Amino acid sequence: MRSRNPLDPGELDAADPLAGYRDRFLPADGIVAYLDGNSLGRPPVATAEVLDRFVRDEWGGRLIRRWTDGDEPWMSWPETVGDRLGAAVLGAAPGQTVLADSTTVLLYKLARAAVDARTGRNVIVVDSDNFPTDRYVVEGIAAERGAELRWIETDPATGITAEQVAGAVGRDTALVLASHVAYRSGWLADAPAITRVAHDAGALVLWDLSHSAGSVELELDVWGVDLAVGCGYKYLNGGPGAPAFAYVRRDHQETLRQPILGWMGRRDPFRMEQGHVPAAGIRAFVSGTPPVLAMVPLRCGLEMLEEAGIGAVRAKSTALTEYALALVDAWLVPLGVEVASPRDPERRGGHVTIRRGDFRDVLDGLWERGVVPDFREPDGIRLGFAPLSTSFAEVHRGLAVLRDVLSG
Repeated sequence: MRSRNPLDPGELDAADPLAGYRDRFLPADGIVAYLDGNSLGRPPVATAEVLDRFVRDEWGGRLIRRWTDGDEPWMSWPETVGDRLGAAVLGAAPGQTVLADSTTVLLYKLARAAVDARTGRNVIVVDSDNFPTDRYVVEGIAAERGAELRWIETDPATGITAEQVAGAVGRDTALVLASHVAYRSGWLADAPAITRVAHDAGALVLWDLSHSAGSVELELDVWGVDLAVGCGYKYLNGGPGAPAFAYVRRDHQETLRQPILGWMGRRDPFRMEQGHVPAAGIRAFVSGTPPVLAMVPLRCGLEMLEEAGIGAVRAKSTALTEYALALVDAWLVPLGVEVASPRDPERRGGHVTIRRGDFRDVLDGLWERGVVPDFREPDGIRLGFAPLSTSFAEVHRGLAVLRDVLSG
């Protein structure tokens, strides 16, 4: 039965098959609406409990022995947790995903390896509105390797397209770097089409999945993606500074050589031998000691995603952004607010960006009232919805407060 009031969240929450997950996150005092799950996910209740047990039993009880004993020794976590993430979130078969480092470091490793592998090609294609870290990393690589950056000028309200990539790549292109979901607008790029265009030109593709993983459905193996990276603290609920992940397609693993040669990525690291001999497979992309303690919360987040299923998560995400747009159109557009995100749900990720000239000045007042979105230059407020922890009522409350603030 259709709701008599399409802006009333009650029936939407009552019909939400993922509603039960909301109670599995820790509450935050004073928060009316948390609309920043695309920047930092809420902590699951289980995370606090599991961390306590981990410190007392695994770390405190087994001490250094736990690196190599047990059914899943700590030493194996980069690959075993990576495989779980690959299966639940990325559409990746085992042996292609690893947990390690930060997004920036992994982005550097994979981009540098890709450029070095394409002998005789010296162009990196990147779009002008990609996330700053992505742009800065390839600027550094270009300076190191004598490469050229070829910029695609993208509209901040949309994002990179296959047609734009086709006009930029050529026989000189080594790498195409793009974000699957644009950090500013939420534009959902056509990853399969862009990947095909790059491959037709003989280039490798590196996708930044930071705003995709855990929010939209991904099929990296099916799409033929070469390389991908993403963070663990947004929709994966791994907590501040959670380890990032890297995906390297299996047929690239023996030919790509990452540049940070640490002992944990060496074959038989405890032999401490002279010279670096890469470990087999995806392990070669590890450098230093695995961030085991930081992987504990990420495992908790993955358990919920495995239970819920990424298809159901994507359906809820789409419903949340559609509902938010309906509220924005009804309440905020008459107050001078513009929508800076795609209207087509097939081209929209998990967040919505709205614009008004005074939004920088509005943000502090929203936070004081318990409504927490974030701000992106020059005049955008991002509304980020985490499907497992965000209710339709929360979206309604948050945008009602924003409406009242703007109405003055």
